[in-house]
Amino acid sequence: MRLTKPVDKRRISKGELLIIATPIGNLEDITIRAINSLKSVDIIACEDTRRTRILTAHYSISKPLVSFYSYNKVKRLDSLISHLLNGKTIGLVSDAGTPGISDPGYTIIKAAIDKGIKVSSIPGPSALISALVSSGKPTHKFLFEGFLSNKSAQRRRRLADLKKEERTVILYESPHRLLKLLKDILDVLGDAEIVCARELTKKFEEIKRGKVSEIIEYFTGFKPRGEFVVIL
Repeated sequence: MRLTKPVDKRRISKGELLIIATPIGNLEDITIRAINSLKSVDIIACEDTRRTRILTAHYSISKPLVSFYSYNKVKRLDSLISHLLNGKTIGLVSDAGTPGISDPGYTIIKAAIDKGIKVSSIPGPSALISALVSSGKPTHKFLFEGFLSNKSAQRRRRLADLKKEERTVILYESPHRLLKLLKDILDVLGDAEIVCARELTKKFEEIKRGKVSEIIEYFTGFKPRGEFVVIL
């Protein structure tokens, strides 16, 4: 009779999801722990493989990159969770900053937690915190709103809700929508003192402080470029 090896019935240990913060502009703004974590994972899940490849190439990190962004997150989610359940370690990164903040990272983080998979955070840069501490606005209490609606009526309704807000309010905005947001702020909240920060940590970093009307005038003459953090 032919003998065969017994089947190993030991349960495969679940993997781990590492939420790894990466630079928001300057490649030197990364922790040693983040670099070592990226080198140790089995897979790196990222919004844009081209953007992440710039970072991994700079630090000689050679790991498989898998895109995970807003339009493919449903299709990729099951595959990534399967890898985690089969003992793989995945490093989750965003295009810039801390994953899970105004990006699709929340989806996989929540799914991993629901499956009992270990989730760990490797802290680091965040555009909203960098802009807040540089703004000169109160930092002891603040409200992060992220991107408001791209529809003016909904955006204006939300701004009206914020009219009595006593905390510092932080918004994100894209360059092609910045002036629309600023004009809505002027109409709904009045000519308040605000801060607009762009290209944080990069060569052309700029932090503009002033009344809404002054910021509108400036960016009417100077075409907005880069992602913006607006602080009210």
